[in-house]
Amino acid sequence: MNSKVLLVLVVLMTSFYGFSQRGVRIGYVDMEYILENVEEYRDATEQLNAKAEKWKQEIDLKQSVVEQMKKDLMAEKVLLTDELIAEREEEIQILEKEMLDYQQDRFGPRGDLVLQKQLLIQPIQDQVFNEVQKIGGNKRYDFIFDKSADVVMLYSEKRHDISDLVLREIGRTRKVSASNRKQEEQSRLEQFEAEEAEADEEISDALRERQENAATAQAEREKQAEADRAEKLRLREERKKAYEERRKKLLEEREANRKAKLEERKKAQEQQKDSIG
Repeated sequence: MNSKVLLVLVVLMTSFYGFSQRGVRIGYVDMEYILENVEEYRDATEQLNAKAEKWKQEIDLKQSVVEQMKKDLMAEKVLLTDELIAEREEEIQILEKEMLDYQQDRFGPRGDLVLQKQLLIQPIQDQVFNEVQKIGGNKRYDFIFDKSADVVMLYSEKRHDISDLVLREIGRTRKVSASNRKQEEQSRLEQFEAEEAEADEEISDALRERQENAATAQAEREKQAEADRAEKLRLREERKKAYEERRKKLLEEREANRKAKLEERKKAQEQQKDSIG
């Protein structure tokens, strides 16, 4: 049992003693249940989930580019000089760092997901909190707890659950100020979408530029690799040609030596015949 629960129990015991003359009026709400039944909250959550999925796809794309560059480097490493290998490794490190920074900017503790969640959802949570405050004052509740919060409710009677009452009050408030709130929310969403469109355009331009640079670098690498292969083939052919020439020359020398020896042997035989005759 943590310190929060102990603190709540102490406050309750003290309050029960103070309110013993008139009784204590207690209620609780399930904040998760309430938010799930507020249309604006559902819409905002869907928007954030869609945006988060889009960001995740962009990160996966960046990661796939980096992984492919690593595979290409491993496949071509034997054909590259140490200088080219160092350049390729540095390029991969830069792209990998950009990917990690982008991931942190989107999903980090102070990233866009957290900030936009506050922008879209915080007003709705504030509205729920205000309605709970009104109900607490109008219905003369002494305590209203949040069932989904850190305070552990070991037992609760359903009759103390005022979640549906909060939802009805939210509906009434929405009808009273629906027009102004709708206009305000529309303005907020339009601003959000405009900012996101601008950010997406910048990201798309930057991503397109990086992809073009990567494609150019890949073409240059392929061109260099092809030149290296051609050079290796040329050197191999030259060595092969030099070997064939040496072999041919050696064979010619051997043949000349053989003929010379035959000629010497023939002369020796003729001289021997002349001496006998």
